Amino acid sequence: MNTGATTVDASEVEKFSAMAAEWWNPKGKFGVLHKFNPVRLDYLRGHIVRHFRLNDNERTPFEGLSLLDIGCGGGLLCEPMARLGAQVTGIDPAEKNIKTASVHADEQALDIQYRAMTAEDLAEEGHQFDIVLNMEVVEHVADVDLFMSTSASLVKPGGIMFVATLNRTLKAWGLAIIGAEYVLGWLPKGTHQWEKFVTPQELTSALSTGGMKVRDTAGVFYNPVTATWNKSKDTDVNYMVMAEKPG
Repeated sequence: MNTGATTVDASEVEKFSAMAAEWWNPKGKFGVLHKFNPVRLDYLRGHIVRHFRLNDNERTPFEGLSLLDIGCGGGLLCEPMARLGAQVTGIDPAEKNIKTASVHADEQALDIQYRAMTAEDLAEEGHQFDIVLNMEVVEHVADVDLFMSTSASLVKPGGIMFVATLNRTLKAWGLAIIGAEYVLGWLPKGTHQWEKFVTPQELTSALSTGGMKVRDTAGVFYNPVTATWNKSKDTDVNYMVMAEKPG
């Protein structure tokens, strides 16, 4: 039964709703995510192929797998996952984001189910998925522990979840907020709040409470020379986690 508890931060939804039309502009307000996408997709694809023992040489290796993208925004991850063969559902509490994502998917002739709703709403319906994505969402929710336990309930036994977020360090404050928002202008000012960043230890604990076991953690850093994001052992700023729900 739904207790009425929610992880949604209304101010965050309003913030991203105002930028909804920018999602597919690589030089717009979400340009940094377009640059970030290759390293995210490489991480996701590698772990999904290994975990489910898939043939990565196939054109659609994810055929037969169900995937949920929580906080999908304009669908920057949903579309490549669908092209790889996954049955994709994208949810976001901001209706404007869902409309943007739906229109773009239709233009690309991609069959993606988009729904304007929260993770709690979907969990209440009893759905579960082979793969759940929580990419750059955790630092925007109102209750991290509730959000992660709710997200974990949406993973099938034997399934996996990916989380990408920002570490709560002084280095992250300097680079992800002062640098990215105020100096370089990669993101609109106020996009992030340092106090809402989550340490790997806090994330691991929240995932464990939801019955998930962290199997891999990787840092991500920006190389200004090549203008690309790359995997790293340094988790001081951006990092990604893959967790498994035992079968």
